[in-house]
Amino acid sequence: MPLSTLLDLPGVTARPEAATHGYVFNHTMIRVKDVAASLDFYTRVLGFTPVHRQVFEEAKFTIYYLMLRADRAAIPDDDAERLEWVLGQPGVLELTHNHGTEDDPAFHYHDGNGEPRGFGHLCVSVPDVHAACERFEALGVPFQKRLADGRMKHIAFIKDPDGYWIEILQPARFVG
Repeated sequence: MPLSTLLDLPGVTARPEAATHGYVFNHTMIRVKDVAASLDFYTRVLGFTPVHRQVFEEAKFTIYYLMLRADRAAIPDDDAERLEWVLGQPGVLELTHNHGTEDDPAFHYHDGNGEPRGFGHLCVSVPDVHAACERFEALGVPFQKRLADGRMKHIAFIKDPDGYWIEILQPARFVG
């Protein structure tokens, strides 16, 4: 399907307003119960780098900004400069931890995939989907959908410690 067909879909504006030039889709926020478990998962399993943390003691929550950034040297060292930098980057993941949730065994967040449905999933593109899934399997990461499951054999879904689904795909496998 050519791009022109997508641009002609009902509801698509013919030309975005000049005022929106320079806008960047910056981050998606998910709430996490056990921040240590989530940071371990996103840094060790998926390779994210934490780039900023903000603690809001009065409101009893902390946010962590993470990025998939191989070149850590590009990340500013100064805290204020790094916050400004990360808030202008595309593809940032914000983990929000509400203090005390980790101490309540009955507490859990709704992942959006049960009723009522809402939020669906995050997605991480990998160079080799088979190698990535073999590694996730070896690490004991829970799968929602393995490559062999269902009709779509080119994507998998793993779960983070809060049960959020993360789609794993290899872009080149979609072409052809």
